[in-house]
Amino acid sequence: MELARVTAVDDDLVAAFGRLMPLLSETARPPTRDELAEIIRTGHLFVARDPAIIGVATLNLYRVATGLTARIDDVIVATEARGRGVGEALTRAAIDHARAAGARAVNLTSHPRREAANRLYQRIGFERRDTNTYVYKLR
Repeated sequence: MELARVTAVDDDLVAAFGRLMPLLSETARPPTRDELAEIIRTGHLFVARDPAIIGVATLNLYRVATGLTARIDDVIVATEARGRGVGEALTRAAIDHARAAGARAVNLTSHPRREAANRLYQRIGFERRDTNTYVYKLR
């Protein structure tokens, strides 16, 4: 398996998101080529290949009053690649990038039904917060 930070959108990346997005959400459509370019322009996108893309993860760094913080979103691993350490490798790559950038913390959320993902995050050192998470839906 090869891990890489994506710097440009290509057909393989667009196709990979077409395959992977339904594994994350039944309702979200895959990002378009332009939306993927925006993700790369404003954040950090990591992929795992073997040799095709078998997993993705997004990292966003942002400054708040208390310092530079980071958030990992949309870690998606192809069904046939699960259990092979792909999700862990992608998550650790994002953590390493955040650490190198000087972030004070890395945040993420994971739906409770994603039991394997939740076990992974706790195993590699994420701590479950005792907090309320809110959403204000705009559409």
